[in-house]
Amino acid sequence: MTLHLGDTAPDFEIETTEGTIKFHDWIADSWCFFFSHPADFTPVCTTEMGRTAQLADEFEARNTKRLGLSTDTVGEHVKWIEDVNDTQHTSLDFPIVADADLRIAKLYEMIHPEESDTAAVRSVFIIDPDKKIRLTMTYPMAVGRNFDEILRAIDALQVGDANSVATPADWTKGENVIIPPTVSNEEAQKRFPQGWDEQRPYLRLTHLS
Repeated sequence: MTLHLGDTAPDFEIETTEGTIKFHDWIADSWCFFFSHPADFTPVCTTEMGRTAQLADEFEARNTKRLGLSTDTVGEHVKWIEDVNDTQHTSLDFPIVADADLRIAKLYEMIHPEESDTAAVRSVFIIDPDKKIRLTMTYPMAVGRNFDEILRAIDALQVGDANSVATPADWTKGENVIIPPTVSNEEAQKRFPQGWDEQRPYLRLTHLS
């Protein structure tokens, strides 16, 4: 099974550090940042779990739930969380999936044999309230994720959905956005009365009020 952007995220029921969840029901009407880790008690993973906890308010402001996954048991996760909180000076407040049998890691193609047969690579899935996969990222085991980029990408997806626009390279919230080429100037005048900067007929930048 190959997962593509726009696919419905596979549903599952699984034990986590906060009890058993049914994935789609747990997401409800929120967005979801679902991310995997190779194993508990590993250095890069510890910093990433800590950073996710530290950014709780940022994810909440984006109506985005956080769900971690590591190929260990709930008992191991609980002990690991103590280390995360202690070393990263935070309080981890989101569930971590217990996937010791690799069922979910394989379902979401998080196992890359050239990296490991038993540990998940650093996968990211951004899933919208309709349970559609909107963005994926895959990092090797030795490279920690850039959480500024993860938050930026969620912002771009949400602004794009709300305004039917695209976002340029390195865009951050509050900067100009792109009117898609599929929108005629006549339609753009109705939707973007503030006007736009037409650098080329296919490249029109506007500022959202």
